[in-house]
Amino acid sequence: MTDLNKVPVTVITGFLGSGKTTLIRHLMQNPAGKRLAVLVNEFGDVGVDGDILKACADESCPAENIVELANGCICCTVADSFIPTIEALLALPVRPDHILIETSGLALPKPLLKAFDWPGIRSRITVDGVIALADAEAVADGRFAPDVAAVDAQRAADESLDHETPLSEVFEDQIACADIVLLSKADLASPEQLAKARAIIAAEAPRCPPMIDMIEGRIDPQVILGLGAAAEDDLNARPSHHDGEDDHDHEDFESLVIDLPEIADPDLLAQRIAQVALAQDVLRIKGYVAVTGKPMRLLVQAVGARVRTQYDRPWRADEPRQSRLVVIAEHDALDLPALLRGLNG
Repeated sequence: MTDLNKVPVTVITGFLGSGKTTLIRHLMQNPAGKRLAVLVNEFGDVGVDGDILKACADESCPAENIVELANGCICCTVADSFIPTIEALLALPVRPDHILIETSGLALPKPLLKAFDWPGIRSRITVDGVIALADAEAVADGRFAPDVAAVDAQRAADESLDHETPLSEVFEDQIACADIVLLSKADLASPEQLAKARAIIAAEAPRCPPMIDMIEGRIDPQVILGLGAAAEDDLNARPSHHDGEDDHDHEDFESLVIDLPEIADPDLLAQRIAQVALAQDVLRIKGYVAVTGKPMRLLVQAVGARVRTQYDRPWRADEPRQSRLVVIAEHDALDLPALLRGLNG
């Protein structure tokens, strides 16, 4: 049974753009009577996800309970960042009832779970559950790998080749660690794609976790909070490609921050982002854009060539109307001059 003296922590993991921030926003708006705290691990220097969540702060999750870690992957910076941040959250004047951790899309969950055995915090917190988000359409289409056809061709040509691409290994590690898998953006996938995504996940999941369709991050908090998994105590049941390794790195990926002038046509920018993503194999683009004549900032989120935009809040008087996007791609895949030409037209 879960130690009632320990603060439960839910680790929310998932590939780039799978909808983790949208899910946390929903949980913040529907806290089921709990006082929440949120730890967000960004990839890149621009805190887009943290800023989105801070805009939703309220009495159940005030702004001081929302913390960003942008100095590296959370599973690689445990001692330097994660432990001190958890200690700070536990030391808040009003202790949170539940902590949500949004990992970066590239984080491996198992090294993070191991950190819960750290002497300073192991008697005070427990992993209530690991929730893995999987974009149903993307999983069905095999887009967690950079080029599935090329990988298959390489396998066929070389019988001795028996390793996975870095993206698929990250995906498999996240699924293997999960207590529940949420198939996000289920409304964008066909019934056939949903069935295929479920089959792919079932083949990679050693413990057959429940799989639940989800749209726009909407799910009853009672389904995913209060699992009492104590995941830090059953690490052997959560296999990883990196078991036995002391650490790992993310040199296969890189991020760039792109500053843009104000734009006049959001639809045109979305088209350009989609074209750039296809031309340069971009994994993820996210950020804020200033639109001429509009008092609200435009939130831009793209997964591959799928682009979504929405006005999220007015520009504050104390902040510049600055357009800034974070671009994430595989290492050495980005051509910065071509990227700028593509986005600026």
